[in-house]
Amino acid sequence: MKVYQAFLNHILDHGIEKQDRTNTGTISTFGYQMRFDLSEGFPLLTTKKVHFKSVLHELLWFIRGETNIRPLVLQNVRIWNEWPYERYKNSPDYQGETLEEFVDKIREDEAFAKEYGSLGPLYGHQWRNFEGVDQLKHILEEARKNPDSRRLLISSWNPYRIDDMALPPCHVLFQFYIADGKLSCQLYQRSADAFLGVPFNIASYALLTHLMAADLGLDVGVFVHSIGDAHIYKNHIEQVKTQLGRTPRKLPTLRLNPEVKDLFAFTDEDIELQDYHPHPALKGKVSV
Repeated sequence: MKVYQAFLNHILDHGIEKQDRTNTGTISTFGYQMRFDLSEGFPLLTTKKVHFKSVLHELLWFIRGETNIRPLVLQNVRIWNEWPYERYKNSPDYQGETLEEFVDKIREDEAFAKEYGSLGPLYGHQWRNFEGVDQLKHILEEARKNPDSRRLLISSWNPYRIDDMALPPCHVLFQFYIADGKLSCQLYQRSADAFLGVPFNIASYALLTHLMAADLGLDVGVFVHSIGDAHIYKNHIEQVKTQLGRTPRKLPTLRLNPEVKDLFAFTDEDIELQDYHPHPALKGKVSV
């Protein structure tokens, strides 16, 4: 994953200080692209441990079209908890609960989760119901009819619904490309938290490419990650420097259950990561 380290170095070398809506402050650059050959291994970061279980469950949650955090909470996946908690804190029902107490209530009380666990119509909703269009099913059908199509793309950016979302989509548009029996994917991400978010985004869309390829009976090609505002939050700079001092290790391997050929039928039990031996985890605070 030297390509990711080059990305971090680019931000540090060429970025400028910018303020942001979270008031944390960033070092930011505009316009960057990374390419990953998926035949060389699964691009899960090795210079720090990335929680693959969270990547996996979040992606399956997107594919199902879900937008409430309770299914993730039940799997002990914590990556979306802060945003509905912030909304809850502004509600008349807030009684001073900590984030941990809020998550416990989401886990234990289905009615409470229905009321306060929603993130609004973000990724999963837009993938499966963009103004009535199931975009995932549509592009699978289109890819089978016309593998040379230049219209195999999905948008998560719905201007009509942005104000209803807990967080406007960061990874906003992705396109598939079929050539030589291989499926490739390019993602455009408008805003990218280089330390915390980008490793998840790389792994998530690489995994999606593998699952889509299995459905279409194709091998995997490349994942191309194009980024608009690429930034490192100021409270992550020391962790980034630690990562840059580490030598990348051999990439792990992804194994899918060969019996599953339907994108919508995959479960966590059908997806296995093998030979993942990363450097130790590095923690960083999420800016909400």
